[in-house]
Amino acid sequence: MSRKGGRSIRFVVVTTNKGKAEEFREIFTRYGFKFRVEPMETPEIQSMDLREIARNSVLYAYSVLREPVLVEDAGLFIDSLKGFPGPFSSYVFKTLGIRGILKLMEGVKERRARFKSALAFYCPITDSVHMFTGEVEGWIAEKPRGEKGFGFDPIFVPAEGDGRTFGEMDVEEKNEFSHRARSAEKFAKWLSERLVEIPPPYE
Repeated sequence: MSRKGGRSIRFVVVTTNKGKAEEFREIFTRYGFKFRVEPMETPEIQSMDLREIARNSVLYAYSVLREPVLVEDAGLFIDSLKGFPGPFSSYVFKTLGIRGILKLMEGVKERRARFKSALAFYCPITDSVHMFTGEVEGWIAEKPRGEKGFGFDPIFVPAEGDGRTFGEMDVEEKNEFSHRARSAEKFAKWLSERLVEIPPPYE
């Protein structure tokens, strides 16, 4: 299953987020993986644990698609807001938006934050959910900068970067150290090392 010419497995990346799909595509194509993106909605349980949310979503996705499947859940955790919006980041982005978060942080000097990612992969051959996580530290900018990326990217400045927000970076630049890239790279390396014989139609 490696990029060195071994056996490969076809899998499905389930997401309705085009930006997220693009980031996965940039990483997985480097490994020569065969996959497709399925823009399918999955039910999100109410939980403070991203891993639990991703695990529930990937099992639901498999019950519908009946193929090896990958689902990722992510969140922005802001220290001064006690971890808010965290697992509810998608909902908060749709309801409050970037301006809403900046409003909550008006006059706040402590702006440390982190993005976290939890990626879940289920394959019927192994009959188990495999979890991979990633995290990146940073801080919340005073105002939005950049029109790239998606979600809260325009207000998140990664500590390992050059002062730009994720919203000011191309996909390749963001994938150098983003939370999602880190969980995806862990998954990609794990999958590349698997030697499980995958029968049709997965081969």
